[in-house]
Amino acid sequence: MIRNIILDVDGTLWDTTEIVSEAWNVAIETDGRSGAHATPQRLKQLFGKPMNVIGELLFTDVSQNVREKLLDDCVIREQKVLEERDAKILFPGVEETLKALVDGGKELYVVSNCQSGYIELFLRKNDFESLVTDFECYGNTGMSKAKNIRMVIERNGLLPQETVYVGDTQGDCDAAAEAGVPFIYASYGFGDVPRADRRIARFAELLDL
Repeated sequence: MIRNIILDVDGTLWDTTEIVSEAWNVAIETDGRSGAHATPQRLKQLFGKPMNVIGELLFTDVSQNVREKLLDDCVIREQKVLEERDAKILFPGVEETLKALVDGGKELYVVSNCQSGYIELFLRKNDFESLVTDFECYGNTGMSKAKNIRMVIERNGLLPQETVYVGDTQGDCDAAAEAGVPFIYASYGFGDVPRADRRIARFAELLDL
């Protein structure tokens, strides 16, 4: 029986790529040292990877020091814009489904490769703080998604056989396998996972588990 659901964020719970691409391009143009351009489609290809990898893949025309500064500027502007923007960017059914899962006795967790503060912003902006028991991210630990999943499992005393990870990329699938938990592929998201333990075409299908 599944009692614990660990969730990815981008491409699984919401799609910020339109807003984030705008914010990042302003930061890039303000700095002026890179010719990179962040489109929503490009970000969909990059999201899910650790932040340092995203920087390496997007800012290929500058040094590592400049790349790190650029990425920091992008993240700061991104979080400011996301905090201020009143846009409906949750995937359909996410709010209702999360509440129904908790009401049905499921424990919810979040693990992402995002920067520090991003999960907190997501929970605060959508008023989900009371629904999620614990969370972890690359920005906090500097560790892989698989290790962060294991960390959440261990510090909350979860049983792997009662736990699933829900994500939308092959990286999510690989991380779940490495962490020793089944994977549920959100096929409406950003990635392509040909072989997944199970797939959902709508977030609300989690209620059928």
